[in-house]
Amino acid sequence: MMNMMPTLRYPFFIVMCILFVFFSCKDAPEKKYPDVKTVEEEIRSFQLAEGFTVRNVAAEPQIVMPVSMAIDEDGITYVVQMNDYPFIADAVNGKCSIKVLLDQNDDGVYDSSILFVGKVPDITSVMPFKKGLLVTAAPHIFYMKDTTGDFVADKIDTLFSGFFTGNSEAQITNLTYGLDNWIYANNHGQAGQVTYLPQAGSAPLSMGGHDFRFRPDKGLYEAESGTGQYGLALNDFNHRFYTQNTLHIQTNPIAWRYLHRHDALASYRADKNISDHDLEMFQLTPPPYWRKVRSERRQHTYDSLKLNQTEWPDKHFTGASGATFYGGDAFPKEYYGSIFTGDVAGNLVHRDVLTRNEDDIVYTASRGGKEKDKEFLASTDSWFRPATFYSGPDGNLFLIDMYRQHIETPVSIPEDLKAGMDFYAGNDKGRIYLITPADYDRKDYKKPNLSIAATTELVTLLAHPNAWWRTTAQRLIVERQDKSVAAALRELLQTVAEPSAKLRALYTLDGLDALTAGDITIALNDKAPGVREHGIMLAEKFPALAGEIVKAIDEPAKFVAFQAVLSAGNLSKDKAIPALVHALDKYSADSLFTVAVLTSEPGISAAMLPALEKTGYFKTDGKFKQGYVAAVAYASGFRDDAGSAPALMKLLSSPVVTENSAWEKSLISGLMKGVKASKRTKHSAELTAVIKKLAEKTKDEDLRKLLSAS
Repeated sequence: MMNMMPTLRYPFFIVMCILFVFFSCKDAPEKKYPDVKTVEEEIRSFQLAEGFTVRNVAAEPQIVMPVSMAIDEDGITYVVQMNDYPFIADAVNGKCSIKVLLDQNDDGVYDSSILFVGKVPDITSVMPFKKGLLVTAAPHIFYMKDTTGDFVADKIDTLFSGFFTGNSEAQITNLTYGLDNWIYANNHGQAGQVTYLPQAGSAPLSMGGHDFRFRPDKGLYEAESGTGQYGLALNDFNHRFYTQNTLHIQTNPIAWRYLHRHDALASYRADKNISDHDLEMFQLTPPPYWRKVRSERRQHTYDSLKLNQTEWPDKHFTGASGATFYGGDAFPKEYYGSIFTGDVAGNLVHRDVLTRNEDDIVYTASRGGKEKDKEFLASTDSWFRPATFYSGPDGNLFLIDMYRQHIETPVSIPEDLKAGMDFYAGNDKGRIYLITPADYDRKDYKKPNLSIAATTELVTLLAHPNAWWRTTAQRLIVERQDKSVAAALRELLQTVAEPSAKLRALYTLDGLDALTAGDITIALNDKAPGVREHGIMLAEKFPALAGEIVKAIDEPAKFVAFQAVLSAGNLSKDKAIPALVHALDKYSADSLFTVAVLTSEPGISAAMLPALEKTGYFKTDGKFKQGYVAAVAYASGFRDDAGSAPALMKLLSSPVVTENSAWEKSLISGLMKGVKASKRTKHSAELTAVIKKLAEKTKDEDLRKLLSAS
């Protein structure tokens, strides 16, 4: 019996253990969100494009919550730590900061950090400028500088104030130095009254529905077309591409300075989604619990209302962020000019290849040839949050990983789903990676030291194969205002083959106020259409080149002709009207050309109508032709323009027009929409007479009612 006791005791013990584990597990709350991974574990979660490798160069506790970085002319790295996220920042006691990262032994890994500035609300981006930094931190844009050499900001000036502060995911951000020496920033179309503080009494700029650009060297600032959120890429031809949650790549074909030359243009959305592959992305992580449940609830609502709408919880762009132009020289050549975008909700990095043929006005963004069914980089770690990137001086691509458990603003999540969510999980984490070709040899890299470089040396760098060096050299030359290099710049303009270098020389001359009509003539006759495009733009500054602008409307490259139409709208009326009439007649089937004409004062004028009639424009109708007539009539009604009345009436009396009721409908509906939009309670006698005559003349009962309603 004694020998049998152990055999009875052990099975009983095992059963009790099993029951304990069973009931313990049963009572334990279900784990909804994965745990944090180490840097090494996260790297193992990456599935990266063949031929590339990824290396960690900075991580917590050295940095936390990184969302942006920049490298100055001497190779010093500045990183934004957005510690306020995801809650609205305390306007007085901010938590954001900027760290200086140093690589003391030059092995490519940051080994020390210094706090450049701390306790600032909502810092989102930085850009080197005049031996300091420009910093976006809504509601402000600051200029910060270390004057003592200790890498700590001791000079902080507020340049702009008045930007939107309500949501850290939709504020002023993405400072980017443009080819044209303007500094661009995304504003997500948010409202605000922005003032430029160095100019006392300067008129506030009303924000809302647009982005922002400025030139602190000249005290200039203005709206820019687009509503970019977080992610702004400028390519070699200064075309802007930006992200906005589900729309991972957009552009704006008409700059604000053209689109808003007058107030009589009916609303026009400048943003263009240029992706040819819609919202699909190849995600490796499942959707987080809260998103899955929220999507199910929303879909139930759509279905109950019989709406043809789908709420995607995953595998579709919802958190696109950080569009960055890769201009480096370390990757294989086919990667140059790619736009890299992260999706922080999908835990992946997407690459777009941009193409624009001579028959196109806007670019098309396509997947790379090897990425038709996968992403450039995707992770199985749901904490991986690729917020943005940086194309660096070594020719490789930095990846800024915010690394946190949750990436959504709490205001977008139902209250019951917030239970169990720790919005601070990851506030002590953050990683920066460097993506390089697998065979990259760092021994060939020479750290920049351009603050002491001679200006003549900077001129030669305008032809460097890496865009970081070209941009930095141009910025430094313009900051120095060293006009002694004008001759060297002209020599570069005349001898260099690369369009990117030619344009750098051209705009550096412009930044030095040394540009001549002769310089522009060289650009206008260049074999590269992208150079000719900018030649036309710059020709606006020289009245003697008006004929060149008009001539370019017949350019074989459609996007060059498009720029010529925009520029022609700035010419005097006697030169502009014949040019714009020709453009409308030639490109009547293209809506963008119609809009380009309408953005100018001459193009919106009723004086265009008799000139168009002589070309036979009205012999055949068309959607965009009718749209043009409606827009001219809209402007007349909106402005109560008595001078346009005879032209409108004459057009409606023309035999070629009376044979087609579509023209009458376009004109009358456009006129009355303009009258309504003006919100006037009384009209001039001339407009009243026109409306009365039109009501008597028309045989269309609906149009008669529309006219009588005024």
